[in-house]
Amino acid sequence: MFDPRLLRAFVTIFETGSFTAAADRLHLTQSTISQQLARLEESVGHALIDRTARPFKLTVSGEYLIGYAQRILTLQQEAEALLKDPAGSIPIRIGLPEDMMSSAMAEVFGIFAKEHRSIRLDVTSGLSRNLTERYRNGEFDIIIVKEPAASADHHATFPEEMAWFTSENSKTPWADPVSLVTFPQGGLYRDEMFATLERERRRWYIAFTGSSLESVLVSVETGLGLSLLPVATTNGRRVRRYDSLGAVPPMVVSIYTWEKAGIISQLVDKMTSVLQNRFQSSINV
Repeated sequence: MFDPRLLRAFVTIFETGSFTAAADRLHLTQSTISQQLARLEESVGHALIDRTARPFKLTVSGEYLIGYAQRILTLQQEAEALLKDPAGSIPIRIGLPEDMMSSAMAEVFGIFAKEHRSIRLDVTSGLSRNLTERYRNGEFDIIIVKEPAASADHHATFPEEMAWFTSENSKTPWADPVSLVTFPQGGLYRDEMFATLERERRRWYIAFTGSSLESVLVSVETGLGLSLLPVATTNGRRVRRYDSLGAVPPMVVSIYTWEKAGIISQLVDKMTSVLQNRFQSSINV
């Protein structure tokens, strides 16, 4: 392994064109610079600089080594700078449903990351059941999930109004079999849809399965089928409530964290404020 000090002496001699100038740049004596070059030449087994030439020039071995020496020193400087800079050294892993990643929530994440350069936010969207399982397995530090009822260790929980929706252009009731627009297997809304239709003794089929809220909403807007959705997600969309299947009990949106103090809890408090503003509900902590 090359000694970086010896490489730096060799590169500086090459860049300045003289032992004296190299010594001045590195704040060393000329004899020290000469000794460092000699040690490097001894370690590689070849002369690197032709001292008899005026001005001196690199030997063939020196020409081979100079490019590598410069890259080694550059990489060393980059590594030292990276280790001295704490930016992104502390990861915070967050999981939340797609529709909870609002502009207000994104703004909280952005401001928090700017205020705490040592933090690296790792945010993942997904289905609530999967997020909960991964949180319990220690894969997330914070999660926001939708569930029928909050677990005892929740940080805060809010009711989320649910309803059936159809296209605003659909004027007649849906006859059997009912066409459904739904999320993939494992989604809470999907299971509740099936349970409701079974209770009502209605026949149904799945017309579209979408992995994103946007694709589900577009499918409902265009009349592809009915869907069970959070009321708040339908604002401004070309859909209307479909009350023929009866009222739907609310889900709850809950936030969980392993940390009860420290920097993560500060972020959790900001995230909770976003949820509180969104649902206009008192917090249960």
